[in-house]
Amino acid sequence: MANNNQQFKKRVDQLDRQHKALANGYYTTIRNDGLIIAHPRRRDTGLPIKYLLVLAVMFFLFKALALSAAGAGTYQSRVNSLSDGNLVERAGAWLLQIDPVTQAVSNTIGLALHHGTARL
Repeated sequence: MANNNQQFKKRVDQLDRQHKALANGYYTTIRNDGLIIAHPRRRDTGLPIKYLLVLAVMFFLFKALALSAAGAGTYQSRVNSLSDGNLVERAGAWLLQIDPVTQAVSNTIGLALHHGTARL
């Protein structure tokens, strides 16, 4: 008798797990015998690479705009003053240092921004 109760509890627990899984969305398939089976949808648990890539591009664009607006000397002096600070400021200085990508994008932005201005 106790064995029957354990088997019944196992079946009920299995049905509860299936019900919770199907509550988050499902798709159906039809077997060869015509029985319709519901399968739970998988959740994408991976990090969205597309969003991380967009974030990185936006960060480099921000750095290039700041470098183009402030000028190389002023920008570098501000980064140097950050590198003398606490741990967070030093990490920010390391991230904001001038790299080849930032320099190239800054040069392009500088040419585009200053193209229409009169030069003396």
